[in-house]
Amino acid sequence: MGNFSHNPSADVRSAFEAEIAKELCSSLDEVADGRIKVRHIESDFANLPGVDFTLDLDADGSPVRIAVEALRYAYPRDVQGAVWKLDEFKHAYNHDRFDDLILLVAAESLSPGARDLLRKRGIGYFERNGNLNLKWRNWLINIERPDPPSVRKEATSLFTDSREAVVHALLVNRHKWLSGGDLAAMSQTSPYTVSVVLQELERREWCESSGAGRTLRRRLHKPRELLAAWAAQWTRRKEQRSSWYFFSERPNLLLTKLTDKIESSNPSFDWAFTGTAAANVYAPLLTSVDTAEIIVPPGEAEGLARDMRLKPADKGANVVFVERDGASLLFRDAVPEYPSYFASPFIMYLDLLNGRGRNKELADHLLEKLEL
Repeated sequence: MGNFSHNPSADVRSAFEAEIAKELCSSLDEVADGRIKVRHIESDFANLPGVDFTLDLDADGSPVRIAVEALRYAYPRDVQGAVWKLDEFKHAYNHDRFDDLILLVAAESLSPGARDLLRKRGIGYFERNGNLNLKWRNWLINIERPDPPSVRKEATSLFTDSREAVVHALLVNRHKWLSGGDLAAMSQTSPYTVSVVLQELERREWCESSGAGRTLRRRLHKPRELLAAWAAQWTRRKEQRSSWYFFSERPNLLLTKLTDKIESSNPSFDWAFTGTAAANVYAPLLTSVDTAEIIVPPGEAEGLARDMRLKPADKGANVVFVERDGASLLFRDAVPEYPSYFASPFIMYLDLLNGRGRNKELADHLLEKLEL
């Protein structure tokens, strides 16, 4: 077998390629019960423009060459780049010594979408956990193994205070191609936070990308999956809530009357209606709602309630202050019939997942209107 050339500027990369080449050779020998023998490994870039290394095989007495592109943790976008390199190598390939050429991607780990893309393109793949998919003539090798515990990585949390602001921005702008700078401005977060979220969404294959460098843009293409993941986390959180009573002769005027009171108090902070009453304005379903929920920043509920002359109420309350900041008050919306601030429909949807009354039914109705 040949030796991998030593390049001081790429020691880690060379070591990785050498290791994965050795493991691929061992796997081929094991699954073919000795019918495949590796005769030579070539890794000299001068002889292999475009690919990382090749394996020269003797398969049932026939000379076969496997051209390999090596990747670390690969997702569809990474694999697409490898496919282009392998295709270029194939088109420039000299068949004098080897009539058969097999194209293959070897990786530390491939995402399900990456494996699917390779299968559709007819390109083999190998993963360090032992997964191997390879077609040659009438041979089909397809080995699927679970990842060992050391390879399984805990998913990055998408729903810390700052990261869920990026999630919120992506959901609101789900049909748009956005740069990292666009998302940072919309979500009022740092470029680093945006980058962490986008990397995790790519890992889960919930967003797609276009371009590279300064022209790189992403678009959320699985908004329902992202919203479901946010909902699962949302229902587990604990937050400060307080209940109050406000006299209103007609429940259907509750939001209007409360808006007047809030505006008269002239708060120095943002606020928004959410929950059942607000959602029923956005996506009408219920004939009557007699309780209003209002999002205010932490520590502001008691002072605003006092300015509005509300009365504390454990029973018979019709106003609930929910103390939150961050994503909850981003993308507030106005409804023409009400001179009020409403939380975005995504926040309203999440706040309906509390199991109270007909909130689940209203949440489903709101979700239909969002057309995810």
